[in-house]
Amino acid sequence: MPYFDAASAAPLHPVGRQALLAALDEGWADPARLYREGRRARLLLDAAREAAAEAVECRPDELVFTPSGTRAVHAGIEGALAGRRRVGRHLIVSAVEHSSVLHAAEAHEALGGSVTEVGVDRTGAVAPDAFAGSLRPDTALACLQSANHEVGTVQPVAEVAEACRAAGVPLLVDAAQSLGWGPVAGDWSLLTASAHKWGGPSGVGLLVVRKGVRFAPSGPRDERESGRAAGFENIPAVLAAAASLRAVRAEAAGEAARLRELTERIRTRVPALVPDVEVTGDPERRLPGIVTFSCLYVDGETVLHELDGAGFSVSSGSSCTSSTLTPSHVLRAMGVLSEGNVRVSLPPGTPAEDVERFLAVLPGVVAGVREKLGAPVTAGGVRGTERGAGGSGAPAGDVLVVDALGRRCPVPVIELSRVIGDVPVGGTVRVLADDEAARLDIPAWCEMRGQEYVGEESADRGSAYVVRRTS
Repeated sequence: MPYFDAASAAPLHPVGRQALLAALDEGWADPARLYREGRRARLLLDAAREAAAEAVECRPDELVFTPSGTRAVHAGIEGALAGRRRVGRHLIVSAVEHSSVLHAAEAHEALGGSVTEVGVDRTGAVAPDAFAGSLRPDTALACLQSANHEVGTVQPVAEVAEACRAAGVPLLVDAAQSLGWGPVAGDWSLLTASAHKWGGPSGVGLLVVRKGVRFAPSGPRDERESGRAAGFENIPAVLAAAASLRAVRAEAAGEAARLRELTERIRTRVPALVPDVEVTGDPERRLPGIVTFSCLYVDGETVLHELDGAGFSVSSGSSCTSSTLTPSHVLRAMGVLSEGNVRVSLPPGTPAEDVERFLAVLPGVVAGVREKLGAPVTAGGVRGTERGAGGSGAPAGDVLVVDALGRRCPVPVIELSRVIGDVPVGGTVRVLADDEAARLDIPAWCEMRGQEYVGEESADRGSAYVVRRTS
């Protein structure tokens, strides 16, 4: 079964597996002890640290191993903020950071700190000037991912790091998605990463704090890992993480070129094979193995379920399910279509034949889901002669009201597409909806369809989204 969700967790690299098994026999003892078994464990831990530091391009004594990438992020943010508390309590993050960063920012704000969230463009990238403009005299820390986990866009870390350095503000880089492909450029101050993203075992993170950065570890002091990651080191997992990182780095150049060709094949052919698709993320500045697209008139989770039945494991940034009505914060920040979102993230070694089979299966899957939902079947344009199924009111002058209250995405957009042709050019449709995803998907539909999104108005329930027919 083709596994296309490496951005969530990459399969364990064979070299990492070998190192893990070997270390189970050799690295089980306490590395703080001076007897033979302890010295052997210490040698393995030191070797892993040196290998990881070489990959990061930092000093070994700047790097510690944590129980996870999330814990590395939280420890890094908390420690840097505490170390610079005399400067101020202002924190800067981008709007598309991993949830671990945003949750840490929320916690900081709840404790009285202030947070500035820097927006992104439709490709998911921050503007260095906008990031620099958010720096203040009381800024204690700035955070920016090296590359986005949902759409693959690579961020301008070097430029942002330069601005932060000029302002005397440390920059923490979340390098979870990119570290397996190469070191992070720029004069950053702190870095975090997670081993299971590059083919290491889960439960191992990296936290790098450059010399000279003010840092005060939170919580009770622990003598292990420079006091920055409490608890007994999982030496077998740490050794496997370092070994797999070294192995994937040795293969990175050739594999990156091959995966770029495969993802470009998906980026180019999916819009040609499936009508009404928006491919997201930067077309050039992107990670090798990630490609994301959104399909009108379907919800991502249903598409994922159907693809799973066809033998493909993919993920979605859409969150339109019975348990949550909010789309991905990344897609929301980008202002792109969230419904029918599919993220394909290819692990190293993915055969080209698996990608071809995916491209052969996808059109039928999307068409089947659309048919079940009663979505428009034209390959483009507006189907204006078909009225909504019980949700549309009669036109009042040049205004037509679509009542989609209580109906989840993508139904509000489907209803809009059915009735837009029932008003004259220049007339408007008011879509009443209480699904949070409509706030993103109706403007995105207008962008794709060449219609004018007038704006959002208050309503007795939910919101009214006003669309003007322009063609």
